[in-house]
Amino acid sequence: MIELSIAEIADITGGRLSDITAEQAAATKVTGTVEFDSRKVTPGGLFLALPGARSDGHDHAADAVAAGAVAVLAARPVGVPAIVVDPEPTDTSSGAGVLEHDTDGSGAAVLAALGRLARAVADELVAGGLRIVGVTGSSGKTSTKDLLAAVLAPLGSVVAPPGSFNNELGHPWTVLRADRDTDYLVLEMSARHRGNIAALAEIAPPSVGVVLNVGTAHLGEFGSRDAIAATKAELAEAVPSTGLVVLNADDPAVAAMAERTAARVVRVAQDPGERQVDVWAERVSLDELARPRFTLRTPDGAVEVALTVHGEHQVSNALAAAAVALHCGATLEQVVAALAGAGPASPRRMQVSTRSDGVTVINDAYNANPDSMRAALKSLVWMAKAGGRAGGPPRRSWAVLGEMAELGDDAITEHDNIGRLAVRLDVSRLIVVGTGRAMSAMHHGAVMEGSWGAESTMVSDADAALRLLRSELQAGDVVLVKASNAAGLGALADALAAESGDTGR
Repeated sequence: MIELSIAEIADITGGRLSDITAEQAAATKVTGTVEFDSRKVTPGGLFLALPGARSDGHDHAADAVAAGAVAVLAARPVGVPAIVVDPEPTDTSSGAGVLEHDTDGSGAAVLAALGRLARAVADELVAGGLRIVGVTGSSGKTSTKDLLAAVLAPLGSVVAPPGSFNNELGHPWTVLRADRDTDYLVLEMSARHRGNIAALAEIAPPSVGVVLNVGTAHLGEFGSRDAIAATKAELAEAVPSTGLVVLNADDPAVAAMAERTAARVVRVAQDPGERQVDVWAERVSLDELARPRFTLRTPDGAVEVALTVHGEHQVSNALAAAAVALHCGATLEQVVAALAGAGPASPRRMQVSTRSDGVTVINDAYNANPDSMRAALKSLVWMAKAGGRAGGPPRRSWAVLGEMAELGDDAITEHDNIGRLAVRLDVSRLIVVGTGRAMSAMHHGAVMEGSWGAESTMVSDADAALRLLRSELQAGDVVLVKASNAAGLGALADALAAESGDTGR
């Protein structure tokens, strides 16, 4: 973050000083990072006191100051230097889970103040030349954010969020990572309700917006796919006429957003057909680990691209990243080199590793929705069958699947569909993890589609799934682990990948 005095931050956020004099506040600057975890505070930092599932950040304010924070942004006095903002009425429906434990409005107050601080910093940095790039979509946001950071890196200093910091806390937290040396700020933007993306765009107005797709993630909260599309379009609407909006023309709902922005529009497509597109892919192929190769076609010429991320769905993400980089002044050669060197940067998202016994583990356990689940299953089957295409025997494929959260009334149908798809794709073994109605629907969908014997097995939890895998995995098998983060399968995938597989057989 740019250096600001405690007094300046109080003025920006509308807070009042507590346990610090006006003279001290004017003389003391925040020179470190802004943190909401007291264990991560650095000298000169600012600590955010937020309510959490296990404890209230206000109770850790003194620890944060002892660790080096010069002040706390809080909703009540905490006995150490603080900027206190008055609590606001709590409205958890507008957030993405951050305010779940905000029973008294303190979290809403601190988050609103954080947003005002981030907006002030963003405005100053944009005036100095910073470009803000926003990306949204029902799936693929994190992967595309990582690719955007890679292709923009040759052009200057880039700040992008770690993992999926994409809500009303992670978004301004990322903005405040930028400083006067930052040339590009890449922001991933998520939503669970109408107005969420517009609110994030208000905090950090983007000059470039990327919309990837409109799927069924959070369908239970939005109520309809049309509502999801309208919310994703809030990013396109936020980009000014001097900016750029990149739209995935393979998705009709996204392509239609060209009518909802005043900015210049660049359309990308993996399958352009007869449509008008500006950047597209030709001759897409996958290697034995489902890493795509394709010809990138642009108004500036055509080049061959080899990605190091996994899955054919990454082609669309790479096209969007390439379009942004070219707009920002990159050459085709720079784009090709950056994409070739951009491996998976965020953990548990199509993270592929091969053990000493030849078992390949696809750790995609951070998040899941019907669209990303289908893409991951297709990648699993490709990797398993690639051995046969290369002259060796096909490998056995295992899909270890947990619940896809927040699908509302469609949860049963969507889980049933995934179970059936696993059978149609000829996945060797399906392990359904969990005992709820949705997981029962996935298992029975597989059975009704033609699964026989133990091809589909339903287990109670991740520990049971890991025991089954340990007892039955064979050298050379390919295992996909995927679920929404709340299902807790990430630790299973990590443990499975870390094992040697040597059981003495």
